[in-house]
Amino acid sequence: MDLRREIDAVVMGASAGGVHALQAVLSSLSADFAPPVLVVLHLPSGRPSRLPELFAPHCARPVCEAYDKQPLEPGTVVFAPPDYHLLVEDRGHLALSVDEPVLYSRPAVDFLFDSAAAAFTHRLLAILLTGASADGSEGIAAVRRAGGVAWVQDPSDAASELMPSSALALAGADEVLTLNKICERLAAY
Repeated sequence: MDLRREIDAVVMGASAGGVHALQAVLSSLSADFAPPVLVVLHLPSGRPSRLPELFAPHCARPVCEAYDKQPLEPGTVVFAPPDYHLLVEDRGHLALSVDEPVLYSRPAVDFLFDSAAAAFTHRLLAILLTGASADGSEGIAAVRRAGGVAWVQDPSDAASELMPSSALALAGADEVLTLNKICERLAAY
């Protein structure tokens, strides 16, 4: 798949084991990686996130935490803040929501993937990584229904296989890849 031609945005979701997995994936992005990258990592509620500070030194792209009505900037890596769902409001803006948690998680992967699928349809790449929750399964299904591309980490390669296994059981994937292969594919962009 030629990402330069086909993809306008990338969404990623992770939970248990996700810091390591996201560090590997985000460090594989080149300085000229054009699509915005939107990320949900399950976080404990009630305390501030340090994700931008944690990931910025390992990423060649700007890294920030989302705010409500934020313009969607090319090449930027945007993390969902704790206690808020991150949504793509339209192709140009992000929104934050305090809707009920999904499978005990807010932010939830499903919220991001569903809204991004509606906004970007066939020009979206969704990447679901390691996690100990079924969150993300419905989101992968939505991405695939909209014609987007879904990569799911190989459960046998994941620190916690429940999240990728659940997504594969419910929705399948366009590709099931090891973490190293995901990094290679994004680095080749």
